[in-house]
Amino acid sequence: MTTLIPGILAASRPISWVNTAFPFAAAYLLSGGKVDSILILGTVFFLIPYNIALYGINDVFDYESDIRNPRKGGIEGAVLPKQMHAPLLWASILTTVPFLAYLFWNGTAASALWLALTIFSVIAYSAPRLRFKERPILDSVTSSAHFTGPALVGSTITVGDTNSWFVLGLVAFFIWGVASHAFGAVQDVKADREAGLSSVATVLGARWTTRASAALYLLTTILLFFLPFPSQIVALFSLGYVLITVRYWSITDETCEQANSSWRMFLLLNYLSGAAVTISLAWVFL
Repeated sequence: MTTLIPGILAASRPISWVNTAFPFAAAYLLSGGKVDSILILGTVFFLIPYNIALYGINDVFDYESDIRNPRKGGIEGAVLPKQMHAPLLWASILTTVPFLAYLFWNGTAASALWLALTIFSVIAYSAPRLRFKERPILDSVTSSAHFTGPALVGSTITVGDTNSWFVLGLVAFFIWGVASHAFGAVQDVKADREAGLSSVATVLGARWTTRASAALYLLTTILLFFLPFPSQIVALFSLGYVLITVRYWSITDETCEQANSSWRMFLLLNYLSGAAVTISLAWVFL
């Protein structure tokens, strides 16, 4: 147990927990929710159990690729020995089922549908036969759904209302997610090809995937500028994602691993952008 629990938590990418919990909590409050058991338990679910399943399933079935990937084994993804794979899959089931039962039971028909689709996207992304992560373009779309899904659940789990601004903001968030997955795949082009895996980056190539990501980040920024104040402040931080991708405008498949330096900047930028979003939402509520 002294190695099992730390290993499972390491596989869940703690640095990314907030990326799934925050969208749920923010959307729930914006749609009329309050501080109650749904907010607390839903946030806890999308903070830890959800990420154990999301990244745990991925790590088990991507093992052959991960052991060839020089960036794995730290904050960007644990590489657990094969004897840890079964416990990791069991942890994905045992930690999520109680929360799922609660959210299904206390939600609406719409939130149940979005929750089911979100969990399906988690499984389908990595599980054998489905393997959406090996279906170019669909891999980036599914990955983005992992982050926008919690927001959709949060916004529909009550009978509250959302407006067109919320929808536009969610569209911007979805586009950001597609761009982020695609850019993240650039640094893995060589490792994925050596392992016989396909991705949007192995098909389009590192250079054109990076350029597409930069364009999508720019589109996200433009959409944010159309939202009411203070979303323009968030848009300024969104420009940071454009800058870290255009650094590698002429990257090649052979030099793809150089993009990891911008990816590490991406992880830091997420926290800065998240702080800007939090302050902006606080301003709206107050």
